[in-house]
Amino acid sequence: MKTAEIRRRFLDYFGTRRHEVVPSAPLLYNDPTLLFVNAGMVPFKPYFTGQEPAPYQRATSVQKCVRTLDIEEVGKTTRHGTFFQMNGNFSFGDYFKAEAISFAWDFITAPQSSYGLGFDPDKVWVTVLHNDDEAARLWQNIAELPTERIQRRGLLDNYWHMGIPGPGGPCSEIYIDRGPEYGPDGGPVVDEDRFLEIWNLVFMQEELSAVRAKDDFDVLRELPRKNIDTGMGLERVAYLLQGVDNLYEIDEVFPVIDLAADLAGKKYGSDHTDDVRLRVVADHVRSALMLIGDGVTPGNEARGYVLRRLLRRVVRSMRLLGVDRPSFAELFPVSRDAMKGSYPEVETDFARISDIAYAEEEAFDRTLTSGTQLFDTAVASARSEQSSTLSGDRAFQLHDTFGFPIELTLEMAGEQGLEVDEAGFRRLMDEQRTRAKADAKSKKGSGVSTEIYARLRDQGETPFTGLETLTGEGEVRGIVVDGELRDHAVAGDVVEVILSETPFYPESGGQSGDHGKIIGDGLELEVTDVQRPVKGLLVHKVKINSGELRPGAVVRAEVDGDWRLGACQAHSATHVIHEALHQILGPTALQAGSFNRPGYMRLDFSWNHAVDEDQRHRIEQLSNEAIRADLGVSASLMPLAEAKASGAMALFGEVYGDVVRVVDMGDGWSRELCAGTHVLQSSQIGLMALNAESSVGSGLRRVEAFVGMDAFQHLAKERSLVLGLAETLKVQPDQVTDRVRKMVAQLKEAEREIAALKSANLMTTVDPIVAKSHDMWGVGYIAHHADGISGGDLRQLAQEVRSRVANLAAVVCLIGGTADKPTVIVATTEGARARGLKAGELVMIASQALGGRGGGKDDLAQGGGSDAAKVPDAFREVEYSIGHRVQS
Repeated sequence: MKTAEIRRRFLDYFGTRRHEVVPSAPLLYNDPTLLFVNAGMVPFKPYFTGQEPAPYQRATSVQKCVRTLDIEEVGKTTRHGTFFQMNGNFSFGDYFKAEAISFAWDFITAPQSSYGLGFDPDKVWVTVLHNDDEAARLWQNIAELPTERIQRRGLLDNYWHMGIPGPGGPCSEIYIDRGPEYGPDGGPVVDEDRFLEIWNLVFMQEELSAVRAKDDFDVLRELPRKNIDTGMGLERVAYLLQGVDNLYEIDEVFPVIDLAADLAGKKYGSDHTDDVRLRVVADHVRSALMLIGDGVTPGNEARGYVLRRLLRRVVRSMRLLGVDRPSFAELFPVSRDAMKGSYPEVETDFARISDIAYAEEEAFDRTLTSGTQLFDTAVASARSEQSSTLSGDRAFQLHDTFGFPIELTLEMAGEQGLEVDEAGFRRLMDEQRTRAKADAKSKKGSGVSTEIYARLRDQGETPFTGLETLTGEGEVRGIVVDGELRDHAVAGDVVEVILSETPFYPESGGQSGDHGKIIGDGLELEVTDVQRPVKGLLVHKVKINSGELRPGAVVRAEVDGDWRLGACQAHSATHVIHEALHQILGPTALQAGSFNRPGYMRLDFSWNHAVDEDQRHRIEQLSNEAIRADLGVSASLMPLAEAKASGAMALFGEVYGDVVRVVDMGDGWSRELCAGTHVLQSSQIGLMALNAESSVGSGLRRVEAFVGMDAFQHLAKERSLVLGLAETLKVQPDQVTDRVRKMVAQLKEAEREIAALKSANLMTTVDPIVAKSHDMWGVGYIAHHADGISGGDLRQLAQEVRSRVANLAAVVCLIGGTADKPTVIVATTEGARARGLKAGELVMIASQALGGRGGGKDDLAQGGGSDAAKVPDAFREVEYSIGHRVQS
């Protein structure tokens, strides 16, 4: 049975039993605790924890998941895969144990000729919590399972909770006996390879007040409404029903193994090491396909870093299999064809997906060879020093210069029998990183529990009236400071205020929160931000300018009209430029994030190339033509399916309800799903001026623009600049560009002449430097401090000095640069290299003495540091190293 057919049967089975069929959430689910969705229940977590009321009593889904903790184990075992699918059925206070067990038993044992999976009832075993007599009795009564096939286990195996206070409960796991060829008899308590778990039924019946470990927690009370959360591993069921031994050999994965083996001239199953690499390729290609499809792009942080790591492991695995040429263009289409039966979007969006993947392969291919050479040098250096550890600075250099994820360095070092100084690497990474998290933390309340907001929301959601009016009266329902309720606040305090209703728009969909004021009897609050910490609750961040604020006070909320107009202009301009990108660059230039506030907007979009000047001009012109055309802007509510059918664009990573708001410009000229505020006619945007276009990650570009009066002021400043230059250069404004171009050409020519004179002057110092050579056991050592000379000049000087002693065994070490940024060049002759002296190793020694790092080839290498006062120390360290080497 095909994997897509198992998926279809599962959804049909529960859909016909009054379960709401919920589409898979994107892998980039909006949960700050997760990089990716890693379990089927994640999209339903707010309903289980009480943060949000469940919109249905029963639900079923097949959820896309990615787990990354065991990436190194992929291919080595039958169980570890990064991307997987989890079938689930869920009950929110509706049915409980009896129905959950009955559904599961019926579905797995019903004949394939009808609606089930057709597993042999005699091959089914189950486990229950050691004291869950109810579940054991139900399995006996419903499934007629004999007692010996109902095994009891402890809390570690058969109790579920989230690791934090909240819901929990016993679980019952369903296993299939694969037969004696897979292990000893005796059920899952004896062998979980022979007895393979396929489905876990969680009975959420308790509220936990403290959680110390998987099997150490306090039960506060029984839940008043008991829930069901189940998870069936789709890939596991597939490889059982398809008669293969592991998840890599199912129909959605194996075609990539087959092709990769063919490209490498290998036979799958004939060599364990090759098999592991082939499985890594197949797993990671599929995972990357799905991640890029859901909007992830390669990068150096968080989700992008995981994707980059997966893609680069594929490249290296293919290299180790003997395939040195690019292979993504052959592998990804095969994975697409294997997955499109379950996820048609990977086919319709393949142009964008493949563009991102292929560009990453090309970028990494350029650095892999150079990085591998540096790695090999580092390994040789470690072994020559009889060390079993690769230094942290070498690992950092591989990461920083060649884009090697630390995990790749660890893997490669392990293959060479070496360890890596991870602590040193992490320290260097921490020193390099400077993250501006303070603003996001203050806005999003990072580190502050959402419990108080959930409690306030349970007392009633906050109606948003700001689409109809900018003012309104309301009652103060709560005052919050650092996640705690307060009974009052006074002038000078900065607090969060919850009103019974509000016209203030909260930051969402890329649009910044409204500004304005809240006034009452002797009270004035300045609103500086509005957030939605939990669904349904709007929270105003305010500074109390005067008066005393208490819950229950009746106040008047007034949005700053100019602020809202500016926000509407910027948000509508974002939609305009998004459509302009589609028309100028093509349909794969899809939005991947945005931010807009009065006077300014930025939009990130999927694109692998810089936008050239002509394209940028056309995008700006088309956008302003649309603004000038006075297109009507309207918003309407409609079912999600109808909205998508109408051509409305949905954004990556967003989760939409059954009914969505569609913002339309020009009767279909632009149509997007959007909950933000907008102008009524496009002409109200006024003016849009592009001021920047840049890369923000692999396959991701960003455009920025000023909007409205800010655009006018930006252009006015540019006009003033041009007029000033024209006056200074004594030319007309339209001649400034040509005049500056000529001046730049003249300057470059003058620089070339100066460089030639400097080079000629530099060569006059060669003979005196050569004369400094002194013999060290048959090796000439030439050390010279060329203060103020750096870069290409220093390198040229070192090569010229080396050429004068080319027929000897000699090492040239020159240090130039500035007091706070010295540069070191080491050059070796063939005779010196024959005696084991390598420039790359010597320059590292000199650079470390100068407080920096360096590297390079055996004949010529470059490094640097931060303290020129250590130049004598650097020369001595190199001299000592030469002596140690030639005497050993």
